[in-house]
Amino acid sequence: MPPVKEWDAASYQRVSVPHEEWAAALIERLPLSGSETVLDAGCGSGRVTRMLVERLPQGRVIAVDGSAAMVEKVGEVLRPGDASFVSDLTALELDRPVDAIVSSAVFHWIPDHDALFARMRAALKEGGRIEAQFGGKGNIDEFRRISGEVAVREPYAAHLRAAGFEEPWFYADAEETEERLRAADFGEVKAWLQPWDVVPPDPREFMRTLILKPHIDSLPPELHEQLLDEVEAAVGEPFNLRYVRLNISAVAA
Repeated sequence: MPPVKEWDAASYQRVSVPHEEWAAALIERLPLSGSETVLDAGCGSGRVTRMLVERLPQGRVIAVDGSAAMVEKVGEVLRPGDASFVSDLTALELDRPVDAIVSSAVFHWIPDHDALFARMRAALKEGGRIEAQFGGKGNIDEFRRISGEVAVREPYAAHLRAAGFEEPWFYADAEETEERLRAADFGEVKAWLQPWDVVPPDPREFMRTLILKPHIDSLPPELHEQLLDEVEAAVGEPFNLRYVRLNISAVAA
């Protein structure tokens, strides 16, 4: 399918409040003295990056994202000694390996986890740690079922077929993820699924900016609001999204 279009960094920052809770829990898992260099892999608008900056008063943050708009936005929270740049994570190249990697709500957007974990391992010093969370098996299944039933109706179906639309997410399970991490030369590997319900304060913008963005990007502008209307009505009240987070914790062997 065509790649997801450029992100609206300002809108993403407004509506992605649940990501902040996920990120805070993630950062708590990473032991830091405050002087390390840490990669924020898929930095988005900078929620995780800001937390890392606070945790690393004598350290350095490298923020990387595939979206130029996101990298521009994350510059607002970086210090002069930090760095940011645009890169596909499966093609990531760093000047030198880092002490740790953090990634929040990103890896499910990347279908090739073998290539992804190989690049993450190459970016880490021996003994460096990766802590990440992202969508796992079962993530928003009910919402995906309901929105999928709307999307196969006309006039949406014809446009989505013409665009070669396929869902872009890869929701892996814990066992296969541990196997992939070990194959990429990680040790002390642990992966686990964690249910996490979310009730967005603004369901419509949450759908537009996040969970229906791939559909919106494949439809003409005159159908955007109609699709959101129909999905919102089909979901009903309360607008409760049953997320499943796949957590990983591993050390570069």
